[in-house]
Amino acid sequence: MSHLVLEGLGKSYGSAVAVEGLDLAVARGEFISLLGPSGCGKTTTLQMIAGFASVDRGRILLDGSDLGGVPPNKRGLGIVFQSYALFPHMSVAQNIAFGLEMRGIEKAEREKRTLEAMALVGLKGFEDRYPRRMSGGQQQRVALARALVIRPSLLLLDEPLSNLDAKLREEMQGELRQIQRSIGTTTILVTHDQHEAMALSDRIVVMNKGRVEQIGAPDTVYGAPDTAFVANFLGKTNVLEASGDGSGQVAIETLSVPLAGAPTGTLRIAVRPERLSFAAEGAPGFTARITSRVFQG
Repeated sequence: MSHLVLEGLGKSYGSAVAVEGLDLAVARGEFISLLGPSGCGKTTTLQMIAGFASVDRGRILLDGSDLGGVPPNKRGLGIVFQSYALFPHMSVAQNIAFGLEMRGIEKAEREKRTLEAMALVGLKGFEDRYPRRMSGGQQQRVALARALVIRPSLLLLDEPLSNLDAKLREEMQGELRQIQRSIGTTTILVTHDQHEAMALSDRIVVMNKGRVEQIGAPDTVYGAPDTAFVANFLGKTNVLEASGDGSGQVAIETLSVPLAGAPTGTLRIAVRPERLSFAAEGAPGFTARITSRVFQG
């Protein structure tokens, strides 16, 4: 049985459709990224899973139980917000233990689990420090520890790394994936960052205008996109007009190339930049001119 199931999930705000017909089954321990541009419905989907937004159509099942009508604080979910939402008047240990205290966990157990969570995210020795005296990366670790200390059945991440600089964000991606794998918590990440989704995910759900464009492993959605939107949104690509004759060959201008399963008629072929290479003069290929270049190391 799947750990989390979204069945025909839909949400509208007046006449505006935010999410429509979203179907997704998530295995226990899987890391899923909801990826897409602003307004694609990824955050609304996360809010419906968390219970912060009502479900207009469809249903959400967690371990086979329908979450309809279950308030957020009764769903047993861990959530890390984009802003981290730490309490400034509380120390690191107090911030992390807050969820345990609200659940009535006795003091000795709270302290034990808080120290374990701090060690897990690399914050051992920071018990008495306050958020204002911590870097963005350290605050992110506090927020993650606070979400994990309650031992949630599902971890929801709402663009938690977007406020970090590029180098720190890359470091935290590696740490986050390592932590998730070590504890095996099913995780749903919302992001607009394609590189982040590729680095962290077991599968990526690419969304556009409230609908799912494609679901698959990172190498699948990158290397075999279902739609032109996926090809253009996930990485860089060149979309070329071509024609197929039904024999497994396609013609791109004067060049004929093999493409298994290509249908007859007009096609659009997506070619990634790394698939292009220089050819010797007279070899099959295109004649092209470099008009500009940008040095990026």
